[in-house]
Amino acid sequence: MRLAKRIAEAVGPDMTPMIDMTFQLIAFFMFTINFSDTEQDQRVTLPASELAKPPDAPYEHPLTIHLTEDGEFIYASDVYRSLDELRSALLREKQIIERFALEKLSNVTIVIRADENARTGQVQEIIQLCQELKFERFALRGKQAEVHRIRSD
Repeated sequence: MRLAKRIAEAVGPDMTPMIDMTFQLIAFFMFTINFSDTEQDQRVTLPASELAKPPDAPYEHPLTIHLTEDGEFIYASDVYRSLDELRSALLREKQIIERFALEKLSNVTIVIRADENARTGQVQEIIQLCQELKFERFALRGKQAEVHRIRSD
């Protein structure tokens, strides 16, 4: 009897339920946290600008278009090699928005992430294409550069 009492004292409480609950909480938070990098694509290197600043609030209904250095367009994880292909994808998106009345086109913000080595004219072509499809709001992405001030002594 003394041996059984010593073994019970040495073992202590069962930690399995607590460890199980911890892993469930970790899995829950991994699926529910909204990461700010969700709209990023590693194939696009943003240009640095002293004027770039983060938006005041997240966009209500963003649609992100990436423009690579090679002139390819990435939208909804699909790669498009021409503006006509991108037009078809955006037209489908527009029709879905209008048909199911998820939101108004005026509430949708087109976020353009262009590579620092992409042609500036292509960014203008994307904006023009979106305007033809009746999208009204646009945001250009850039990474914030440090401001270097010249000291005058």
